[in-house]
Amino acid sequence: MNYIGLGVQLMIVGMSTVFLILLIVIWGGKLLIKVVNKVAPEEVVLPKGTAAPSAVDSNTMAVLQQVVSQITGGKGHVSSAKRI
Repeated sequence: MNYIGLGVQLMIVGMSTVFLILLIVIWGGKLLIKVVNKVAPEEVVLPKGTAAPSAVDSNTMAVLQQVVSQITGGKGHVSSAKRI
């Protein structure tokens, strides 16, 4: 019977330890979220009617065309490119 009491005691200590560690992880996560939300800049939201500038300039397009031409041995070409 002495072993059953020891087993129950170890179970209670073990479960309490796991519970406390999980609480610390949850509180740490919530604290991290609050800190990041205060420090990180807010994302700029564009109105629905305006489109983000997605076309690349002529210099970038020329470089892309040269790179694709060199890689494909002159067989490939770039028809359009846009920023993502």
